[in-house]
Amino acid sequence: MGKERLEEILRTLGEQVPPASRLFLLGGSALTLLGSPRPSLDIDFFGDDIQPSELHRIILDQAKSLKIQVEAVPLDKFVPIPNGSDERSIYIGQFSNLEIYIVDPYSIALSKVDRGLFTDFDDIVFLIKNDYITLENLEIIVKQSVSQARKFDLHPDILAHFEELKSRLS
Repeated sequence: MGKERLEEILRTLGEQVPPASRLFLLGGSALTLLGSPRPSLDIDFFGDDIQPSELHRIILDQAKSLKIQVEAVPLDKFVPIPNGSDERSIYIGQFSNLEIYIVDPYSIALSKVDRGLFTDFDDIVFLIKNDYITLENLEIIVKQSVSQARKFDLHPDILAHFEELKSRLS
């Protein structure tokens, strides 16, 4: 889905949630809102996939009726969230009762380096070329994360994934 369709869906969801609700997006939908030309197939948001909050339950229920793919992603269980991530969240806008933010772009990039798919590298390149992150700071974050690899079950080739990313940027 493109940006206009995504914004339409967010407005519809915003009409169904309590006032002053906040949702933090990540993944393809977040990048779509930031201007990525690659359309998103679903809407991923930061949240507990096992014990969703009341807000997240409303959103998941509404998504079913709208026949759209929406998923809570416990990002903090997959990768170590870098220091300062709260300050780097990006405010997108108000959609009826729902305020939309993008999760810290470095947290998004770290999760994509960890997974290491070609589309993930494309997304990271988008973040770098549009000045949402720098390669230098991402490298520091990736290297700091390696020390916590077992706690977060990071991919054993995360450093090789980062080298692949650097070669794509050369």
